[in-house]
Amino acid sequence: MALDEVLISRAIIDRYHQKLVDNLNLDVAIVGGGPAGLVAAYYLAKAGKKVAMYERKLSIGGGMWGGGMMFNEIVVQEEGLRILDEFGVRYEEYESGYYTASSIESVAILLAKACQAGAVIFNLFSVEDVMVRDDRVCGLVLNWSPVEMAGLHVDPLVVRTKYVVDATGHDAEVIDVIQRKAGFDLLTETGRIMGEKSLWAEVAEQATVDNTREVYPGTFVAGMAANATFGANRMGPVFGGMLLSGERVAKTIIGLLDAGK
Repeated sequence: MALDEVLISRAIIDRYHQKLVDNLNLDVAIVGGGPAGLVAAYYLAKAGKKVAMYERKLSIGGGMWGGGMMFNEIVVQEEGLRILDEFGVRYEEYESGYYTASSIESVAILLAKACQAGAVIFNLFSVEDVMVRDDRVCGLVLNWSPVEMAGLHVDPLVVRTKYVVDATGHDAEVIDVIQRKAGFDLLTETGRIMGEKSLWAEVAEQATVDNTREVYPGTFVAGMAANATFGANRMGPVFGGMLLSGERVAKTIIGLLDAGK
């Protein structure tokens, strides 16, 4: 069979264009493709919700790819094992209560399962602004990451969404935009991003789950963005809390959507 280079190009353009158009109105937009975001995308899509994820980098997976200091193994405590079991990620017990898994296999499976459940993932996208109507976030203002990195003056495009999940990690980038531009207090003790504290795995793991909640009308935080927003500790390369955070934010939003909120 002879290959037609122009046909190949047209196929890519047509399919990608259709994917963009099909996802201009969403139930949930997830910003950040780390473990919490991927788990959230999986559960939301599995529940039949229209969900898209926007990741700034070329690769998906956030900090999980590198394990601990580029040793590509991660630790998951017992509470997070049921998430690994549901996704089919293999793990081994190291000592009682501590389990290790390949960071590479973990990311690959989380990503594949989210896609197969129906989540649509856009990489090389940056969120430069949000849309706020009636004191509620209702959309994202998007541009290509290379445009942002090069400092080019190129206008963005917009997607409308019922809910936003900030899963951007330590920087809590979406919440930072809201804080700077919306002009209203966040649902934190100070009304502002409180900033993450130093590493304390035992405290941070539970805090990651507890802080997974709405921080501005229509906008939730998950993963490390939750601890950064609410002033909790970081936890390092233990990932049970991240996985459980993704599950929690998804189930919370599913409940709201099912209730017509």
